[in-house]
Amino acid sequence: MKQSGMFGNLALILLLSTSVGQARDASAYPNMAPIDQYLMPDRKAEITLARSAAPGAISRDAKILVLGRHGYEAAIEGKNGFVCVVERGWMSPFDAPEFWNPKIRGPLCFNPPAARSVLPITYKRTEMVLAGLSKTEIIDRTRAPFEKKELPPLESGAMCYMMSKEAYLTDEDDHNMAHLMFYTTLMNGADWGADLPNSPVMLNPQFRGNPEPMEVFMVPTGRWSDGTPAPVM
Repeated sequence: MKQSGMFGNLALILLLSTSVGQARDASAYPNMAPIDQYLMPDRKAEITLARSAAPGAISRDAKILVLGRHGYEAAIEGKNGFVCVVERGWMSPFDAPEFWNPKIRGPLCFNPPAARSVLPITYKRTEMVLAGLSKTEIIDRTRAPFEKKELPPLESGAMCYMMSKEAYLTDEDDHNMAHLMFYTTLMNGADWGADLPNSPVMLNPQFRGNPEPMEVFMVPTGRWSDGTPAPVM
């Protein structure tokens, strides 16, 4: 498969892309759905889904979060510094067509540096969404804390696992793909060889300074968290 096609399809699978040529009609999800559609009524099922983001050797001792009506809550306290959580569609770019898709379930397991410096973005954006703020208000209220240094700076080595078989990341195709994500300060994707022919590294447009001042690089793993083979586009 050509690299351009690989990137376009992967971006759809990860729900985080607004790349040119994305076919989904943004009118499919123009507004936030009722909150109950985003919640998982079975708390144990959400815990299991969150843990499936990373291999058991990592996730079994991780802190587990579940989504409540006012934000994320700790369901299980961890021991290894990792934090596993099921993110919803509103963690995609603000102009992503599936931003309000209530079916999105994106299990991630943040390593300790990411849990300290990236997870707070998930907390903050989720709380603002659940409080009923508009996208414009959320952008403004996210930018200000970074400018005032009220949110922690990105830590070196921040990354997360996204290897769950059960994730639902987009309405397109197979809905899912196993991969790792690496967080960096704003930089040129070429410094990582991202999106070059036959390179496995892709630059994800999740943040890109709009308004969070960081980049996300993605690398497919070729296997799910349980060790079984996963497609690599």
